[in-house]
Amino acid sequence: MKDLGGVPTKEQLSKYLWETLNSGKVIPGYGHAVLRKTDPRYMAQREFALKHLPKYDMFRVVSDIYEVAPDILIKQGKAKNPWPNVDAHSGVLLYYYNVKEYDFYTVFFGVSRAMGILAQLIWSRALGLPIERPKSVTTEWVEQQVAAAKK
Repeated sequence: MKDLGGVPTKEQLSKYLWETLNSGKVIPGYGHAVLRKTDPRYMAQREFALKHLPKYDMFRVVSDIYEVAPDILIKQGKAKNPWPNVDAHSGVLLYYYNVKEYDFYTVFFGVSRAMGILAQLIWSRALGLPIERPKSVTTEWVEQQVAAAKK
């Protein structure tokens, strides 16, 4: 941003993204191995940023990339999923809150993933179920199962 004298315009971002793709690179944070739409975690972080740091320059860049990158990726034709994943946004929030040691970003991701798996493992053992994907049951379902087991 310093080289551009501030927040780049959407036109400047578009040019940069095309240059990145034409050089054989990818746009980091765009695409997902499973999802074929915008990652809901990205949207949750975006909504948080829109509410709490809408004028933060780095968020404005991420927000503008969100508006231009999918169309560029569709026009390029190589991406199966032109939508952002959580990695396209999380760094801005971490940086805003003074986590500026980039090596820790992956650690945070790994720890949060481990916490989710641990919660899943505890519920599976408590209910005598096989390991399942965390999104396969809701809290309401768990509550119903516990209530039914108490009867």
